[in-house]
Amino acid sequence: MGSGQVTDWQGKNVTVAGLGVSGVPAAKVLAGLGARVTVVNDGDDERARAQAAELQALGVTVRLGDGDTLPEGAELVVTAPGWKPDKPLFLAAERAGVPVWGDVELAWRLRGPDAAPWLAVTGTNGKTTTVQMLAAILKAAGLRTAAVGNIGVSLLDAVLGEEKYDVLAVELSSYQLHWAPSLRAHSAAVLNLAPDHLDWHGSMAAYAADKGRIYEGNRVACVYNAADKATEDLVRAADVEEGCRAVGFTLGTPGPSQLGVVEGILVDRAFVADRQKNAQELAEVSDVNPPAPHNIANALAAAALARAFGVPAAAVRDGLRSFTPDAHRIAHVADVDGVAYVDDSKATNTHATEASLASYESIVWIAGGLAKGATFDELVAGAAKRLRGAVLIGADRALIRDALARHAPEVPVVDLDRTDTGAMLQAVQEARRLARSGDTVLLAPACASMDMFANYNQRGDAFAEAVRELGAR
Repeated sequence: MGSGQVTDWQGKNVTVAGLGVSGVPAAKVLAGLGARVTVVNDGDDERARAQAAELQALGVTVRLGDGDTLPEGAELVVTAPGWKPDKPLFLAAERAGVPVWGDVELAWRLRGPDAAPWLAVTGTNGKTTTVQMLAAILKAAGLRTAAVGNIGVSLLDAVLGEEKYDVLAVELSSYQLHWAPSLRAHSAAVLNLAPDHLDWHGSMAAYAADKGRIYEGNRVACVYNAADKATEDLVRAADVEEGCRAVGFTLGTPGPSQLGVVEGILVDRAFVADRQKNAQELAEVSDVNPPAPHNIANALAAAALARAFGVPAAAVRDGLRSFTPDAHRIAHVADVDGVAYVDDSKATNTHATEASLASYESIVWIAGGLAKGATFDELVAGAAKRLRGAVLIGADRALIRDALARHAPEVPVVDLDRTDTGAMLQAVQEARRLARSGDTVLLAPACASMDMFANYNQRGDAFAEAVRELGAR
């Protein structure tokens, strides 16, 4: 079961590691193909038992409470992307010579001979927005497409479903790429690289290498961020098909083989005739929603992938105009007494928060939560001149407070010593007290949310609700 397609699954002994959003569909698909499937899962809670009962009715063996032992006779392991590579199950598989695939690898192998090509996107931040922009552009060009992958829509469903696509816009995480050795995209982009998930990958070098797998075997374009040399280095290291080009995107004036910005216009100097002399206008900066610098970079990356697929310039403009970002991504909630309140709860790491803080001139910053091993000195030093004040919440807020004391000692700080969900209402009230007309109160926590909230969505909803209460008074 090496690199070639597996055409006969009948009787193959396949172990699926983990139930969850990818494990259950994988187990069902494999059982439907005739494989003998055993699911192993660490947890043994009520939800796991319900999922197990559903799978057992289809003839799948389920082993709850032991995700570490490799079942006897296993010929392949298909894993949920989040399972760490040093797990005993995978070490046992390696010793036994049993390959390990992720759900993305499985979907790639199960594609039919006339399957839609993939335009793939990864990066530390901006993946979901870029993939959704890309899908909007492709649809504006009249192509049958969908935004799939790490975005929450199963690639297995997209590949095996009834609907036929011309092209897929695929979001891939570093976890998914780690377990997808044979994936070969039509074209791919790495948006940016910053330290994240290092506890999973073990090092920044390993994290970057897994991101770089997205470029392997690209046919038309490897899209990189001209402002982030690490992404260009990954292109240089990639083994691509003959004729595949490196295409950069920049917020400045583009050089040949780049997309960039000239006097408020997004322009293409990569997919034009005589790119030494010519540029194609694609859209106006005002067509990008919101037109924050990092979001313009997302739009340029999406445009580059679409252009690599042959999409006309007008579709780039129309797609960007039709795109509406998801909730909790630099979402303007309301203006109260001349102060803008903006929800960027999705900024769960320092890199995303840096981009968010760079979008406004005078900010009362609401930050804090679970730091996931992050440090905040560089972030605070870079944003100090923009900060009117800061309100800190969450378990690891002291790390941000200390960075503010070192790099922005003149900025007033409110440290809320509570981690209940009601803390958000108090945080917004304190932010209002610090803010002046023309300021932006920005929820950009630079931390994960799980100390106080179920997820970043719930945190953003709590912020928006608190802002609405302000406005109602």
